[in-house]
Amino acid sequence: MNLFIETVIGSCKEVRDFITNSSNSTLFDSFDQGHGGDISHGFDLYAEKIFFKNLSPFGSIFSEESGWMSPRGSRNIILDPIDGSDNFSSSFPYYGISVALEVDGSTTEAVVCNLANGDVFVRTCDEYYRTTIDKSNEKASINHNGKAKVGLFEKAPEHPVLGEKLMHNKLKYRSPGALALSLAYAPYVKYVLFLGTMRSFDIQAGLYLSQHLYGFQDERYILLSSDKEVFERIRLIVEKEYF
Repeated sequence: MNLFIETVIGSCKEVRDFITNSSNSTLFDSFDQGHGGDISHGFDLYAEKIFFKNLSPFGSIFSEESGWMSPRGSRNIILDPIDGSDNFSSSFPYYGISVALEVDGSTTEAVVCNLANGDVFVRTCDEYYRTTIDKSNEKASINHNGKAKVGLFEKAPEHPVLGEKLMHNKLKYRSPGALALSLAYAPYVKYVLFLGTMRSFDIQAGLYLSQHLYGFQDERYILLSSDKEVFERIRLIVEKEYF
């Protein structure tokens, strides 16, 4: 395991242990609107501090909460300190961390971690695997799940007409509310669909992780699937029947 990936996973563990065990009274307080447009909570800012402390030696950090925390350079780290903040606040176990390393404009390494269950997804130029926070030296292959029955449609409540069309075409879905995690889990579900504002800290790591799938992205939507037929069916629905 290279030092960057090791440091990211170690930082994920540090964040998990802090936000799940801390009695700090400001953990769930709301603060100002972050760079990404959402209100920052105490746990978002604490997680950001941990990553800034640990990852600054590897490059300049661009975070959802604070924007550029150091001048942009040739090595940049795109960070979502807590992906799925509302899920964490609601004790819904689907929230985590998204980190991408960008070198000279190209993503070279990415980690997405589900803090709720310890899942960690890693891709570098040489490896692509799944591990856990507590046993990060144990690497498991990530394979297509041919038995998947549902997709993940992030922001589905904002697009009820499209949701109805998908259900009419027997394309069941769930909308768990943490885009980076959903992109990382894409090989295990029938598809992942997202319509909305494209923010790098939401999508850069997840898209790099799942780059081997059938995929489409423009300024309107993202679609991923392991199944070419499913991918083409949904693309047709979105392009011809919705937009």
